[in-house]
Amino acid sequence: MIPDSFIQDLKASCDIEDIVSGYVKLTRKGKNLVGLCPFHSEKTGSFFIYPQTQSFYCFGCGAGGDTISFLKRIENLDYAEAVRLLAQKAGVPVPEDSMDDSGARLKARTLEINRETARFYHQCLVSDVGKDAYRYLIERGRTPKIIRRFGLGYAPDDWNSLVDHLKSKGFREEEMVASGICGRTKKGGLYDRFRGRVIFPIIDLRGNVVAFGGRAMGERGPKYLNSSDTPVFKKSKNLFALNFAKASKAPNLILAEGYMDVIAIHQAGFDNAVATLGTSLTEEQARIIAQYTDTIIIAYDSDNAGQAATKRAINIFSEVGVKVNVLTIPDAKDPDEYLKKFGPERFQMLLEGCTNALEFEIAKIRNKYDVSTADGKVSFLKDFARLLADIRNPLEREVYLTKTAEELGVAPAAITAQINSIQKGRKNAQAKKEKNDTSIYIGDIASVRKDMDRKRNLKYAVAEEHIIEILMKNPDYVPHFIKQCAPSEFVTEVNREIVTLLCDRIQAHRSVEPMALSADLSEEAMDRLSGILASETIQRADRTQLDEYIRILKEHGQQRSEQEIRDMDPDEYLRYVESLKARKS
Repeated sequence: MIPDSFIQDLKASCDIEDIVSGYVKLTRKGKNLVGLCPFHSEKTGSFFIYPQTQSFYCFGCGAGGDTISFLKRIENLDYAEAVRLLAQKAGVPVPEDSMDDSGARLKARTLEINRETARFYHQCLVSDVGKDAYRYLIERGRTPKIIRRFGLGYAPDDWNSLVDHLKSKGFREEEMVASGICGRTKKGGLYDRFRGRVIFPIIDLRGNVVAFGGRAMGERGPKYLNSSDTPVFKKSKNLFALNFAKASKAPNLILAEGYMDVIAIHQAGFDNAVATLGTSLTEEQARIIAQYTDTIIIAYDSDNAGQAATKRAINIFSEVGVKVNVLTIPDAKDPDEYLKKFGPERFQMLLEGCTNALEFEIAKIRNKYDVSTADGKVSFLKDFARLLADIRNPLEREVYLTKTAEELGVAPAAITAQINSIQKGRKNAQAKKEKNDTSIYIGDIASVRKDMDRKRNLKYAVAEEHIIEILMKNPDYVPHFIKQCAPSEFVTEVNREIVTLLCDRIQAHRSVEPMALSADLSEEAMDRLSGILASETIQRADRTQLDEYIRILKEHGQQRSEQEIRDMDPDEYLRYVESLKARKS
């Protein structure tokens, strides 16, 4: 267990604003700060930092906690690793003998395995065993310098070369399996997952090799094979070459479709290119990109699959507030081929002339119809109106509406009327949905929308949260509370977890500040506690209020089920009815 004294020292050495501002652009709002939440997609900031309590809370998704909770989420760490990272940022030594760091040790060993694996693959590439793979890269236009810069490698086409190498370096079998580099056969032996492939190491923002991608040299197996998730790698939360692109002086980032495209773009002198890792763009990846730029240039392949992926990416970036430009690649299927044919100067001209996302979508719709015919024009304008109905900026909508109306010889008012009709229909549909929505919650605690336990017991859950808020503000009330109500009497599981910890720590004269609690509370409980503190529903808190909320909570224990009432004898039933009358009076 980490001593409270160390946590207090750590808190004194770190300011949550300084830590969070390294990941989120914050603006001041009164005594607090606000920004776009890094944990869900939003266009209007609902992510608040509370300097007074050194905590954060998002009113959009319900994520909340302290500085350590934030680092756990944003960096995908366990508690001990988050404490270490925070201590490292603050320059405070960690009392190692107090840390249960089995998870941290496994991650550290996984990183060591990955580093040694990357070194092994690169040595194979530049040796005789990898000569065909090296020739392939050179023929694809890659230079020796770029091969070294990206640490490219080759996995020999046999089953045990890497396994044997790692064993010779002292790594245990279970560590190799946990790293995802090796698999285990049905008979219990180990085998190399990557075989006969050009290897692309995936490096995180700290310079650690966290995973690998491999391109097949022959026809066997899938063309590309990527590492699965491991203790140090989540595919949906990493981007290839972001370790280089984050330091670029370019005003934007280029999102390409694959490893070879990114390496080709970097080799051509554009060091701001990144790629997803064998999957479509995820919301997490878009939010990561939003931390480094407010403009992205999508440079996907020119085929149908690439264009469909572009449309999907536009929608995702729109949700996180990143402006999108789309690169049209003429006479080539991808950036790699274009650079080979026409060179960096022409590619620079493409970048400078790329269209914005709206122009890309309009062009796609227009290509679907023959607007020289009446039917084609009507069909196009219907789709065009639906597209503009999604545009929030009225000036941007008016510019494209007027331009298109002139081109097609129709009255702008007609398109405007269609847009208004679409928006009205959507508004009515949303109102109907909200009317039928049973997800009621109080105090802007967003996480309750996914908490059925709280919804089913809303009256008592609210009373519980008021009790928690009062006890947080008045720890000296805990003995009074315990005399009247045991923490086990709390109806909802999450609130029961919180109040039990509060009472235990207060009675033991230990801190109940958010940073001190994050080690012992579940993520859901930490979210709930942060929501309670952020809502500040109680301006003053005295024992009279505490007693009233305890009384409400006690009602739940006094309720009887229908079966219990049927089983009562006449005298017991009369006493029960009288007790109900007394509570109502």
